[in-house]
Amino acid sequence: MTPASTIASAEVRAAADRLLQALRTRTPCAPVRDLLPDTSVATGYAVQNLLTRARLDEGRRAVGRKIGLTAPAVQAQLGVDQPDFGVLFDDMACPQDRPIDHTRLLQPRIEAEVAFVLAADLDGDDIDPAAARAAVAKVVPALEIVDSRIAGWDITFVDTVADNASSGLYVLGDSAGPLGERDLRTVEMTMTGTDGGAVSTGSGAACLGDPINALVWLARTAVELGEPLRAADVVLSGALGPMVPVAPGAAFTVELSGLGTVRTTFTAGTGERA
Repeated sequence: MTPASTIASAEVRAAADRLLQALRTRTPCAPVRDLLPDTSVATGYAVQNLLTRARLDEGRRAVGRKIGLTAPAVQAQLGVDQPDFGVLFDDMACPQDRPIDHTRLLQPRIEAEVAFVLAADLDGDDIDPAAARAAVAKVVPALEIVDSRIAGWDITFVDTVADNASSGLYVLGDSAGPLGERDLRTVEMTMTGTDGGAVSTGSGAACLGDPINALVWLARTAVELGEPLRAADVVLSGALGPMVPVAPGAAFTVELSGLGTVRTTFTAGTGERA
């Protein structure tokens, strides 16, 4: 994979500008694939890299990464055989007991995940599941609010990679403690909605077979790109079940067996823009 920083063509800059405009005006835009010279992985991350630079220049701080497209069915839908990742910024973290302003978002959806907080850098050349486990300080139940800047979620792989892996906000629950030898494949997930009924179910095995596999993939990819994972980084490892649209005023609670719960609510707003 070519490091994104080596590509900065006019087409790539135009795609980044389109997404930044959508983000700043809170108005969804057309897909960016029509602007790009190709639909390669490297080109998608080249756009994402420009967006990351812009956010850092505005004073935001990178605090970790999110992994997307961990479900084989979703990969097949977009015609890819690998996950993608985006950057988490400090202003994306939302306390679980404070309502999220729905108007911050364009067309949000929510999914339940296992999050990791790292205790050590993952910057070696031989990162395997044992090394990844050893680098984890704690495992945490999490919610990711995904939010495409592209109107109607009309995305291909290159569109979502360019758009910071369709990231929006995230919520961490209380830490479940050290990872240890926990078998995350057997974690059962149930998400309930505003009325208390189940709206999404799944398991740890739905995330690349094991959330640890997702962490290993991300760590290796980050090393290849010259931007390895660092101690204190938050890593959202990928969805454990189907994502759910978020309406204004909605409330969600997730139970992850053996790990605990995480919850969030949204303010009443103007509704989704599409």
